[in-house]
Amino acid sequence: MNNQKNRYIHRSTAFKGLGWVVLSFNSLFTFLTVLTLSACFTFCAHANALDALSQFMKSTQSGRAHFTQVVTSPSKEGKKGRVKNSEGTFTFLRPQRFRFEYEKPFPQSIVADGQTLWLFDPDIAQVTARSQEKAMGSTPASLIALAPDLSALEKDFTLSALNSESASDPLQWVQATPRAQDSQLQMVRIGLSSSAQQVQLSKLEILDAFGQKSVITFDRFEVNPQSVTVSSFKFTPPPGVETIRP
Repeated sequence: MNNQKNRYIHRSTAFKGLGWVVLSFNSLFTFLTVLTLSACFTFCAHANALDALSQFMKSTQSGRAHFTQVVTSPSKEGKKGRVKNSEGTFTFLRPQRFRFEYEKPFPQSIVADGQTLWLFDPDIAQVTARSQEKAMGSTPASLIALAPDLSALEKDFTLSALNSESASDPLQWVQATPRAQDSQLQMVRIGLSSSAQQVQLSKLEILDAFGQKSVITFDRFEVNPQSVTVSSFKFTPPPGVETIRP
């Protein structure tokens, strides 16, 4: 019974963490030294972070990576929130397709094939299918996989570049705040790593409307792998599995 309850909680958390309900951020801060130097530093850092996001969206039309996800529920009555850990692989093909394959602690598949968003939970032999257009909206997935460029992204999000939280932080950060008043998200922070060759997605920090925080860290990122094609996102419910269409 407890195992079934844990699988249900994880299933709900994973699905919400990708768009239904998810992650968090620290407020933007500026350290003032000499006024002119500070202004120059802030302007350059902001421009570079937004430029990095734009470059990532233009140059990375497909990708595959391993990910770890940590979801923390909000504290209640002085008690610390519960923490859930998971990991798996993430694959996407702009502008309409992505796949999250959770491997631990329980297997799950979340697949967007361009028309339908599928959630497959083999432990309970159930598939949930929703219209992708209606389901996605202002979600973290649209930030990293669905929008074709920065201008398209800005239709759903207000974007602002952030300073790194410490001198040792190698990432460039962009904060995305949904424009829709009824969004299930409060904000998303996108952490990007840049090299002379390319820009890679390194981290997503998501805060949902209920105060739940999710941090997704990506590693072993493959940029534009030839093996990722439209067929990589085809999903057919297995025989004997119940399919629900809310």
